[in-house]
Amino acid sequence: MTALQKSPDVAVDATDTHDLATFGYEQKLHRAIGSYGSFAAGFSFVSILTTVFQLFSFGFGFGGPSFFWTWPIVFIGQMLVALCFAELASRYPISGCIYQWATRLGGALWGWMAGWLMLVAQVVTVAAAAIALEIVLPSLWTGFNLVDNPTENAVVLGSILLAVTTAINAVGVRVMSVINSVGVTCELVGVVLLCVALFSHTKRGPGIVLHTGAGVGHGSGYLWSFIISGLMAAYVMVGFDSAGELSEETRNPRRTAPRTIIRALAVSGIGGAFMLLATLMAAPSVTDGSLGDPTKGLPYVLTSRLGDTLGRVFLIDVAIAVSVCTLAIQTATTRMMFSMARDHVLPFSTELATVNGRTGTPIRPAVLVGVLTVGVLYVNVGNGAVFLALSSVCIMLLYIAYLMVTVPLLVRRLKGELADQPGLFSLGRWGVPVNIIAIVWGTVMAINLGWPRAKVFGTDWYLQYAPELFLGAAIVLGAIAYVAQRRENRRKAVALDPAPLRDARAEATA
Repeated sequence: MTALQKSPDVAVDATDTHDLATFGYEQKLHRAIGSYGSFAAGFSFVSILTTVFQLFSFGFGFGGPSFFWTWPIVFIGQMLVALCFAELASRYPISGCIYQWATRLGGALWGWMAGWLMLVAQVVTVAAAAIALEIVLPSLWTGFNLVDNPTENAVVLGSILLAVTTAINAVGVRVMSVINSVGVTCELVGVVLLCVALFSHTKRGPGIVLHTGAGVGHGSGYLWSFIISGLMAAYVMVGFDSAGELSEETRNPRRTAPRTIIRALAVSGIGGAFMLLATLMAAPSVTDGSLGDPTKGLPYVLTSRLGDTLGRVFLIDVAIAVSVCTLAIQTATTRMMFSMARDHVLPFSTELATVNGRTGTPIRPAVLVGVLTVGVLYVNVGNGAVFLALSSVCIMLLYIAYLMVTVPLLVRRLKGELADQPGLFSLGRWGVPVNIIAIVWGTVMAINLGWPRAKVFGTDWYLQYAPELFLGAAIVLGAIAYVAQRRENRRKAVALDPAPLRDARAEATA
């Protein structure tokens, strides 16, 4: 094939490579992700089958049937954030997007903090996704009870899944994208069929979402319970920015990533709303306590209303969704670690920024993320309450990291430094109001997620204040790592060129 006969994909890849070079980065990751693969990355991170199955009982237990309304409220708030991210994805198509966007908008230190908090949160989120297999697999077949203790069994199943997803990440992004896309297709088909099946077995009308239900109420009344129940939707609708995380492996990312960020959240929001409504309308009872029971919840509705065989088929689809969700989050975490290491702001940056020439993937970050995540999983052994608190806290960190993008973005808007660029996604005159509301929304939700509550985090004081303690520990640990890496960077710079150090010593002794 001659140069004049090059395929469109080759031409697009060459353009994307040149585009990346304008940001000072060499194209090392392989560009193998198309539009659907980009959408699948964001959708599988949200993974409504995984998270709604996992957390339905939490929302219902606090808010009763009316907790349904927290879903559209959170969806609208997060869509405002997604619109801001879509603008940035078109302007800065770089891996590790939250870190990169925050750095370019707020400066190096600000960006490092956003990236660090995002990285810590993502590692815990990978573990939280992997451990969801315990909700599904033993219900399918008792042989999945590899050990007698449920919490220990959850760790074993999660560790096996993480070993598989780490291997897939090491093989290459093309394999990852194909597996993820197939899994997302299964999840999308499963969501549609599940809604159809439940709507065909309804016991009550849609008016059920106007009832608070019996036995709810927390603190000063139902409003407080409703606010807490909204944490369920807040836990679910994050990670839609993953399309931006994979920008350097996506073809034509300036056009693809903005669309898929919005599309991933929109499909998740609409599909999740129908799932919640169908479940409430089809449940055998909304008053016997089963829907708020963590051991029953939504899986109980499936098996009781659809029968054991059909219920198991849907549970298989949920197991697939859990697996690709874990894969997607681990991939996004790996790219965040790689992006930060490439800028020499993490310990062992040289090793973590290395890309395998054959597979085009950063294998060492993938392995490190897998090892760290398995370590987080083992916290669950005998300490289920601690793991639950960590899982809750990591979502708060994600919201804070998002705020560290939207806040400096608004500052740049108000200064007139975010001019529209032809052909790129832009909010235009709606940019300022959307950005302001997105910041207000993110602040309110971060406070709601971190507010000390015994009924959410546990009665022990260190669990109630887990958000504040964990955030403080993450910042301190990150500061130590940041200072240590800066010293290492200076040491390497002096080793290459000792003249500046000699000049500084001469000035000090003059």
